[in-house]
Amino acid sequence: MSLIETAGARVLAGHTGAVNSAAFSPDGAWISTASEDKTARVWNAATGELRHTLSGHTDAVFAAPFSPDGSKIATVSADLTPRLWDARTGTCTNELTGHTIAVFGVAFSPNGRTLATTSYDETVRLWETATGRCLQVLEGHSDIVYSAAFSPDGKLLATASGDGTTRLWNIATGACVRVLNGHTGIVSAVAFSPDGALIATASFDGTARLWEVGTGNCLRILNGHSDTVWSVAFSPAERVVATASEDATARIWDAASGALVRTLEGHTDSAFVVVYSPDGKLMATASSDATVRMWESGSGRCVRTLEGHSGAVSSVAFSPTDRQLATASADETARIWAL
Repeated sequence: MSLIETAGARVLAGHTGAVNSAAFSPDGAWISTASEDKTARVWNAATGELRHTLSGHTDAVFAAPFSPDGSKIATVSADLTPRLWDARTGTCTNELTGHTIAVFGVAFSPNGRTLATTSYDETVRLWETATGRCLQVLEGHSDIVYSAAFSPDGKLLATASGDGTTRLWNIATGACVRVLNGHTGIVSAVAFSPDGALIATASFDGTARLWEVGTGNCLRILNGHSDTVWSVAFSPAERVVATASEDATARIWDAASGALVRTLEGHTDSAFVVVYSPDGKLMATASSDATVRMWESGSGRCVRTLEGHSGAVSSVAFSPTDRQLATASADETARIWAL
């Protein structure tokens, strides 16, 4: 592991494969990274020093989020077996067996007691984080399940699938309570609004959609992108939703009317991810042009372009304090940027 200070960022070097994701711990003290090199790593967010290497997977690791209380890390991998780790010691506490093909998506419930994993085997599994016991197998999708998101109250789970649908599941019973039909391509991402009343979905069909959770009705189709929509995020501060697309732009939409508020232009290749800062004042987009751009959410002005990565940037995360940004790249590094 080598720590390099360059271009205004700390470079977290040590992975020997593309870094697929970066995530902060809830207190902002630590950063986890997940890599094609079959490991996840935990780094000190203040110094960039390596704390733990989470070894044991036998194939690429796609994500490694912290639990809401910061005590656990969950990893998902192409080796079929998600794992739970003690974040303090770096010890694997549970291997979660049951999926039959690569496990791509992962999400902790708001209270941290349940973990959802999504798989190429067309299922979602719910696990008890304290014991690693499988609580429910959610079956119904007819293609890869790419991602999942818990409702703010933790009672529902939304899943996005290659079958063109989003499904809503009751966490307590495992029953599918809504099937959201309408997209004509893969559903690539899903997000709940902060109040839990709306769901936004992104799709390969070039649109995003807004749905009413209570009824499953499609309220708005967000038309304007000219290619795949990869990412969708609600602002924590305003009633707006942001999208990021293969067409190299991000867009901000009014969540009530579906009207386009503004288009964020500047990337020269696919915009993979869009995220809001915790206070909602800033947005960040990550692109295959090897840059990250930061935008004022209110004006849409690009306030900073973060350059230094030499490969596509696949993941970006704000720290809980808004003081740092973490990025992960195909160039086998992650970076920590001071804001």
